[in-house]
Amino acid sequence: MIKVTEFAAHVPEAQPQLTVRLPFDERKKSRLKTVAESGEPLGFILPRGHILRDGTRLLDESGRLIEVKAANETVSTVSNDDLYKVMRAAYHLGNRHVPLQIGEGWLRYQHDHVLDDMVIGLGLDVMVELAPFEPEDGAYSGGHAHSHSHSHEHGHHHEH
Repeated sequence: MIKVTEFAAHVPEAQPQLTVRLPFDERKKSRLKTVAESGEPLGFILPRGHILRDGTRLLDESGRLIEVKAANETVSTVSNDDLYKVMRAAYHLGNRHVPLQIGEGWLRYQHDHVLDDMVIGLGLDVMVELAPFEPEDGAYSGGHAHSHSHSHEHGHHHEH
């Protein structure tokens, strides 16, 4: 198995030697056994806290360039001409911490019939399809997943 241990600098003109297609749940993992499109077995041992986005480039132990592509997976795509309804659906899905891909006038999430029923109940159309899933990063992730806490002093002194 070929080890993949580091991220490559993005050089658009560099052609990857290998391509690997992964669904979103696998692109969240830092440790993963997978297979390149060529059939070569790969073992990802990457720094924790990164999501492999479509187009992410990695290097294997021999220096070969590997490109990650988002695989088609079963998703629910929500749309409606009434953007207010789409925003309401985004609010309710976000309130349930559902990862969402947001497009112009549409939302996409990993297929779940319970969520589909909720969204239909909000007056939207749901289309179950095979498509790549690229959800938004979290608002506080800065492009990769991590958590932190801060202690803040909120006392204010005002002179009058």
